This record gives sequence, C-alpha cells and structure tokens, in this order.
Amino acid sequence: MKLKSLLIAGALCLFSGSMFAQESNEEITFKPHATLSLGGGLSHTLGEAKFGDLNSFAGQVALGYHFNPVFGLRFGVQGFTGKGGWPASSELYKYNQLSGNVDALFNLSNLIAGYKYNRPVSLSAFAGLGLNHAYNNDEANAIDHGSYKMEYLWQDSKNFIQGRAGLILGIRLSDAVDFNIEGNANILSDKFNSKKAGNADWYFNVLAGLTFRLGKAYTKTVTYVPAPVVEEPKVVEPVKEEPKPVVKPEPKREPMRINVFFTINKVIAADSEMQKVRDLADYMKKYPETKVVLTGYADKGTGNARINARLAAGRAQAVADALNELGIDRARMTVDSKGDKEQPFAENDMNRVTIGITD
Repeated sequence: MKLKSLLIAGALCLFSGSMFAQESNEEITFKPHATLSLGGGLSHTLGEAKFGDLNSFAGQVALGYHFNPVFGLRFGVQGFTGKGGWPASSELYKYNQLSGNVDALFNLSNLIAGYKYNRPVSLSAFAGLGLNHAYNNDEANAIDHGSYKMEYLWQDSKNFIQGRAGLILGIRLSDAVDFNIEGNANILSDKFNSKKAGNADWYFNVLAGLTFRLGKAYTKTVTYVPAPVVEEPKVVEPVKEEPKPVVKPEPKREPMRINVFFTINKVIAADSEMQKVRDLADYMKKYPETKVVLTGYADKGTGNARINARLAAGRAQAVADALNELGIDRARMTVDSKGDKEQPFAENDMNRVTIGITD
C-alpha cells in the first residue's frame, strides 16, 4: 500500500513540475459562422382603430451568416394576420401576409467596444428589403359597399416591396445559443391595407426567440513556451598567468530606455511625459553614435484592432517627431508599431505607450 501511494505521489510531482516548467499564451479569434433563428411575438398594423384591435401574433424563422465580428447577412421569413379598421363604420377586418426578407446585420457592441467572444449581452442593428405577399382579403371586400367604398381594395392576393429596419438584443446562454428580443418596423405601399390614406402603410413586430450558432463561432489557440533550461556551471581550474599591467577601463555606456505614456484615444503626450523625450535627446547628443528604436502600443481593453493600430502608430511617430525637433536626425531612429497585438505591461492602461530603447 505504501509503494502504491509513493508511485501516485511521484506521478503527481512530475505532472505538476511539467505544468510549472512552461508558460502558455492564449489567443481567441473570430470564426465566420452560420446561425438559425426562431421567434414569435406581437405584431401591430398601423391603422385607424384602437391599438388593441390591431394586434396579432407574428412568427419568424431566419438563416444568417456572420462574415466578421461586425457584419453579417440574414435571410428570413415572417408572417402574421394583418388587421385594419374602417373608421366611417367602425368595422374591423383582417387579412394574411407572409414576407421574405434580406437584412444586413451590424453588431454595434463589437463595433464600439471591440470583439469579445463571450460578451453576455450584445446589441445589433439591421436594415433590409423584403417581398410581402398579402392574401385572403375577403373581410375587407365584404365591407366595401356604398359610402364605405375602399379606393385601394385588392382581391385574392397582392405583392408589395417593403423596407425594414430594427434592433436585436442578444443574451448569451452558451457558446451555441442566444436568447433574442427583436423589434422591427416595416414600411409598404399605401395599398397594403386596402385604404387610400396618401401615405405609406406600416406594421411593427416585437419578437422573442432563440438563435443557434451552426458551428464554432471562435478559434482558441494556446501556445506553450518551454522554460529555459538552466545548466550547472562547469568548474574550471584557474590558470596561473603572469600579472599584466593594469589598464583603467573606459566607463561603460549603459543603453537608455524611456516609457512615454499616453491617455486613452490620444497620440499627444502630456508635457510631464515629454520631459522623458528631452532627456533621451540629451543622451543621444552626448553619444552621437547611438541609435534608438521607438515602438508604439495600444491597450487591448478598449477600441478594436483597427483603431488601436492607428493609435499605436501615431504614438510612436509623435515621439519621433519630438526627437527630430530637438535636433536628433531621423536616420538615427527606427519607428515601429505593435497596435494591441502585444501588451508590454500587465496593467491595461499602461499599454497606451511608446517605448524607446537605445542601442
């Protein structure tokens, strides 16, 4: 029993040792993917009757594809029972409609705050066009008589082009499923509800449902970096040498490093930070053979990759321009930018920085 316990303990030690002997870097990137959405809710046809008399149930099914963290397309079908009211006789009537739609989707949360694969709540906007097929208009035809004649009355069925736009609030339930609340507004020809009003007809939907991701929506890459192997120093027997004349060594020139920090969304540093640039210029004038590498960064916690790349490049160039104005030749500078791909500091806000290192 003791032997078994010792073997298990030894295995655990080896496993834990291997875990601590290496570091890991994790990178998560967006992966294009398809989605399937199912929903239902309330539809309201704008008309001349009480609000409650013009409400009905609406259902929707849609297939989408998300090309990048911000943009996607959606193809959907929705339908409901449209309702209308004829004010002259206080009569109500209903008809059916079914529309096929193509929408452009824009994820506002990723656009404004940057991509985050596990964001718990997100807001998206959409706009699109559709073909609406209206049919079964018997009730409207039945009240079209005498002084109540409808000028735009249609029979059997009629097709309309409709424009639409709306918002989608997504609540993340898991990697595969979101709960959605959608509101959309749809505009059609004045002939949609059979009455001539001199303006476009509208209907509005408020829908709740689920969106299923058909495939993985992101890629996670973990890179393990082995720790350096430290070798035991070799013992070398000293060799007796004749004493040599003492030569006083020249003082060693130590490389200089500066960290010029910037505030959020800025490429111009405060005057207190620019003092560091003036100190660097004095150093390079004292040692005219030195050169410097200026590297700009942006913090990963705000913005997005495109905006952060622009900010990081601007910060590095701002320090280079300041050095040049202080008399340092541009041929002695190398200007580089890492955007938010690299984070030199553990604290997020400190990564809004230009780092300068001399050779």
